[in-house]
Amino acid sequence: MPEIGVRELKNRVSEIIRAVREARVEYVITYRGRPAARIVPITDEENGERAWQELERLSGEVSARWQSDKSALELLAETRR
Repeated sequence: MPEIGVRELKNRVSEIIRAVREARVEYVITYRGRPAARIVPITDEENGERAWQELERLSGEVSARWQSDKSALELLAETRR
């Protein structure tokens, strides 16, 4: 099971989730070099489908209420300056 630091996870989250979803890879997430969490694929196909549907629903809800002209990534980048 590969380990990935929280900073690297943040930078590669789409790639990591895709690997978990498609290749069934499991990851140990580390924080300051120590295991903190695991990302594992959902094993029950029905529950997995429901989870993705809920994420899509929530994405639509957030998008409908988004009030800024800037994207979330742009706003996050501004807070890091």
